[in-house]
Amino acid sequence: MNEALTAKTISITGHGGDEIEAYLAVPDDGSTARGGVVVIHHMPGYDTSTKEITRKFAAYGYAALMPNLYYRDAPGASPDDAAATARAKGGVPDERLVGDVAGAADYLRGLPGSNGKVGVIGYCSGGRQSFLAACSLQFDAAVDCYGACIVNPPAEGMPIKVTPIVGMSKDLSCPLLGLFGADDKYPTPEETAELSRVLDELGKVHEFHTYEGAGHAFFSVNRPAYRPEAANDGWQRIWDFYGQYLAG
Repeated sequence: MNEALTAKTISITGHGGDEIEAYLAVPDDGSTARGGVVVIHHMPGYDTSTKEITRKFAAYGYAALMPNLYYRDAPGASPDDAAATARAKGGVPDERLVGDVAGAADYLRGLPGSNGKVGVIGYCSGGRQSFLAACSLQFDAAVDCYGACIVNPPAEGMPIKVTPIVGMSKDLSCPLLGLFGADDKYPTPEETAELSRVLDELGKVHEFHTYEGAGHAFFSVNRPAYRPEAANDGWQRIWDFYGQYLAG
């Protein structure tokens, strides 16, 4: 890990040619063969904790970019207000998500020092969106951190309006790493087991890990759900996975 990095807010071209806000972190190590990672934020939004995750990828040698998926819904608003506005609208439409992630991936591939390889990772709602992006676009590796609503529809009362996307599994463009909690309700272990079964039948490269004693959001260091043992093991698996498929 090298903590010399540059992080800043930029604009990128997203879905429909819209200019949207994004957070970029790049290592200052002089690398000329660097992989990139699109970071998809969780339902609470484009917040300081996910920016910290974006910087963490840069500290480990990757150019990382997090698009603000709620930028159109509440430009200039606080992360909490923007997330509330987006939830009131049912969340981010799938088509718009794919367009914004495509713009982020193109930006990373165009950076000086890029080796042309780009991965995607998402947390919570972003886990589902990471899977969606990997089935809709060309990526080299994808990570789903406890993404729900891939196999089952949202439970009654959930503030998102999406449909299951397990039927897109045949289009998965890259290896997939899934990190889940055994105590999670969204997704349940039964749901992730079903997704693994479908991917097995299709011959799609994937590895899933489910942590006992962990529920939803176990990576979130600022929330009661944080589980250090599961998170630390999960991070090591992410470094190993991206090291295999993205490293220069």
